[in-house]
Amino acid sequence: MPSAHRPVFINRVVLKNFRSIESCQVSLGPLVLLVGANGAGKSNFLDALRLISDGLNTSLDHALRERGGIQEVRRRSSGHPTHFGIRLEFNISEELSGSFAFEVAARPHGEFAIKHEECRVGSAFYVVQEGQVTRTSALVAPPASPDRLYLVSAAGLPEFRPVFDSLTGMGFYNLNPALIRNLQGPDKGDILSRDGRNLASVTARLERSGQQDLKRRIDEYLERVVPGIAGFEHKAVGHMETVEFRQKIAGSGSPWRFPANNMSDGTLRAAAILVALFQCGATEAVRLVGIEEPETALHPAAAAVLRDCLFEASREVQVLATSHSAELLDDPRVPPEVLRAVEAKDGTTFITELDQASCEALRDHLFSAGELLRQNQLTPDYTRIPKGTQLDLFDEKP
Repeated sequence: MPSAHRPVFINRVVLKNFRSIESCQVSLGPLVLLVGANGAGKSNFLDALRLISDGLNTSLDHALRERGGIQEVRRRSSGHPTHFGIRLEFNISEELSGSFAFEVAARPHGEFAIKHEECRVGSAFYVVQEGQVTRTSALVAPPASPDRLYLVSAAGLPEFRPVFDSLTGMGFYNLNPALIRNLQGPDKGDILSRDGRNLASVTARLERSGQQDLKRRIDEYLERVVPGIAGFEHKAVGHMETVEFRQKIAGSGSPWRFPANNMSDGTLRAAAILVALFQCGATEAVRLVGIEEPETALHPAAAAVLRDCLFEASREVQVLATSHSAELLDDPRVPPEVLRAVEAKDGTTFITELDQASCEALRDHLFSAGELLRQNQLTPDYTRIPKGTQLDLFDEKP
């Protein structure tokens, strides 16, 4: 498996009262596979990171409403928590690191307010409480608002702009073949959209980037996942666009060409997953890629190829993926360091590294991770899970 990587972007995530997650602190590396049963809460972890990107790209109000409002985001329990909080610790570069955290409180009638927000990067920092900037390193600080993430305003300051750009440059994917199959309106193609609806534009950007080796690598992987497919490329159709696939046909000297609307769900998903993973080769905007169940709609025999793609891509971009596929993990070279076990008990999600017995079984090559998953032996290390009161979201207390 690959060993040389760029510096990890997000190295630690702390969550409190987010959806089914009461509390967790999860360390991340270049590649992390969140493994657990359906309904365990794997997607909720990715959604916490996506909420940050959505809240910065649009607004926190829009991001919450898209999820059904704050009542659907804050954890439901007998304790009735009225708030949720998220903290990220990150590396912008080898020389520059920092953290970003905020806590959101529910208000009557579905309203909300940001109780506390902090950002620290290098020697620069700000602290916002109840819509007021209480401390900052900036000589002139823009005003704060209780219902908007302050980082949006602080991005106008050069010291905080890299944080904003990095956090908005996270792509999270739950791909929809029906939308990929449709004719697509052109856009800049900076980053693949969550459902893949701008695959044609991103493909065009890859082709324009001059990274012929990268596009060739994507086509080679696609042919290994879907035998007989020789690649795909952007194609304009009037004022719209699509992707056109090349398929090998017996008796023909050259591949035949088929538009996306003639291709199977599995082929379209595979192409979009590959573009999501390798799009960073054409743009520096993408810092992290999160994919929900990348093995969906693919033949189990393609799992080994998909696994190679995940590891190779993680050398250039941080990759997080959820999965409950034993086939994807059926390789003794999959180390315990890339796995995070996700388990639900009584409606509460627990996420952490594997327990000692699971780690030893993998390191000693007694079982592959896939075999342990089939035996329900990929178990969270509950000794690593602190109580909610032991987790600090902020460097500075209110």
